[in-house]
Amino acid sequence: MSSVDLMSKTAKESIEAKLKQLPACPGCYLFKDAEGEVLYVGKALALKNRVRSYFQSSTRHSNRIARMVSRVRDLEWIVVESELEALVLECNLIKRHRPPYNVRLRDDKSYPYITITHEKFPRVLFTRELRKDGAKYFGPYPSAYTVRETLQTLHKLFPLIPCGKSWSGREEQRPCLYYHMKQCLAPCAGLSNSKEYAEVVQQVALFLSGKGDALIKRLRTQMEDAAEALEFEKAAALRDKLAAIESVLQRQSVLSSEPVDRDVIAVVKDDRGSAIQMLYVRGGKLIGQRQFLLDGSGDVPPNEVVQEFVKQYYATAPEVPREVLLPVEIEERKIVQQWLRNRKGGTVSIEVPQGGDRLRLVDLAAQNAQQALVAASQAAAQKEAWFEEAQSQLQDALELPGPPFRIEGYDISNVQGALPVGSMVVMEGGEPAKSEYRRFRIRYNPETPNDFAMMKEVLLRRFRAYAEGDPKFGKLPDLIVVDGGRGQLGAAMEARDEVGVTVPMVGLAKQLELLVVPLEERPSKESGPRYRDVELPLQSPGLVLVRRLRDEAHRFAQSFHRKLRDKNISRSALEEVPGVGPRRKRLLLRTFGSLEAIRRASAEEIAAVPTMTHRIALAIKDHLKEA
Repeated sequence: MSSVDLMSKTAKESIEAKLKQLPACPGCYLFKDAEGEVLYVGKALALKNRVRSYFQSSTRHSNRIARMVSRVRDLEWIVVESELEALVLECNLIKRHRPPYNVRLRDDKSYPYITITHEKFPRVLFTRELRKDGAKYFGPYPSAYTVRETLQTLHKLFPLIPCGKSWSGREEQRPCLYYHMKQCLAPCAGLSNSKEYAEVVQQVALFLSGKGDALIKRLRTQMEDAAEALEFEKAAALRDKLAAIESVLQRQSVLSSEPVDRDVIAVVKDDRGSAIQMLYVRGGKLIGQRQFLLDGSGDVPPNEVVQEFVKQYYATAPEVPREVLLPVEIEERKIVQQWLRNRKGGTVSIEVPQGGDRLRLVDLAAQNAQQALVAASQAAAQKEAWFEEAQSQLQDALELPGPPFRIEGYDISNVQGALPVGSMVVMEGGEPAKSEYRRFRIRYNPETPNDFAMMKEVLLRRFRAYAEGDPKFGKLPDLIVVDGGRGQLGAAMEARDEVGVTVPMVGLAKQLELLVVPLEERPSKESGPRYRDVELPLQSPGLVLVRRLRDEAHRFAQSFHRKLRDKNISRSALEEVPGVGPRRKRLLLRTFGSLEAIRRASAEEIAAVPTMTHRIALAIKDHLKEA
């Protein structure tokens, strides 16, 4: 029996009606299940032919596609003008919906990069986010430690801004010790012009791009020019810098006799999934490497895994090299190559090497990928065993009806009742499910703080949203952990019972790390709740899991409270300036980002903000000087 035969008659008729409407145009298609969740995203040169092939009984599908087709209850499509546009759209749709039957680059937003900011005096910073802000990005790097180590090296070699602050080049303060140590050009004191600083930044960009030979040639020319002009002190400083840079560059491995910029990709697979290894070779030298894990790739052929990785990785990669080396041929090589050329704005070739240095590079990447997959599999197995033990401990100690898979944690944050907020954090399978996190601005705001009433409000709103069918709160947890003791737990239970849902709850007392457990699932109003204290060993998996959840709820609540407090302080300070109303406040904060940045800006820069006048700009400067 085919997967199509498993559909109900109504679903089959609905699908067949839509199949008849499909155009013979390029575009993307989305398969959805009965709940409207996207199961799979694909692209086609002719939508009509490609999509219909999934539902023909004569078509032989892999097990993965057969399972997917059996769950399809609806489909949508988007028509575009070319196959290239379809490829770009497909990448964006997969990133947005993360369909379970697509091969997906694991949604790890923690890749570390180095960025050179787009400012008059650019800063060189650690970042984990790629933004379309005109800045230059280099990476990803293997670890945060590697980035910090590289930044330390850069600050030793080049006189960059070491304090991390943004400066306009005007004299705003006296130069600090870094200037006197010749490790900063002191734009904060007006001692550096933008042209001089731009030369330093260009040298840094060459260094980070792996173009060390070009950098050395540039510095050597400058050194010789300085010597000819009898500027011996400057020539000596350049000589020392040149020696230091050459020493650092000598540590980079020379992998190829060809001075070409290339990315080398290899893939290895096992039952758990696939690992991709990237080697970043610039000018023939290895400047970095990175491992990537892919979800939904267990029974997918290697060529399809590589193809999907290339599309998803380069959709957001900060740099496209001259050459991309692959371990296997991919079906869409020509169109992907054309897409990469458009992204780079220059020549890009995708090659599958058959011998020589290039094949040796792919083999080297494959060895690293194999090690990465083994390490990831071992780590995953250890995590799984640890979580199963934690589940078992909590189920036994708390007398739960089953092992808790989804656990929610709640906390309240305020300072003497001001700007109270609540947080809801979620762990599924022992890992944070950050897309499920929720924040609450608490409406109950009495003259004296009442954490119990605030906790009750947060849980009431959470449970009511669930009862009303709000998709943001569509799942009930197996266990709720409240940060606090009997008072907070009692308030949470009142909220739960008022809405009429059934969820086990416990409190985690701060001082002794005791779990507070209600003796009755639904206490009577006359007697009120009764509790027992459960003490687990401090390092036991069950308690460690609950403590992690509690600490994450605390962090999430505090970060939200701090954001509101800072925003409130900024608005309050600006509100006191005559002539600055809500619109001007909003434009000022949107333009400069913070009160401190407005304080550092000149009156001319403030006056350039839309709706602002020079007179009001002077008033803002005078007021913030006193604030």
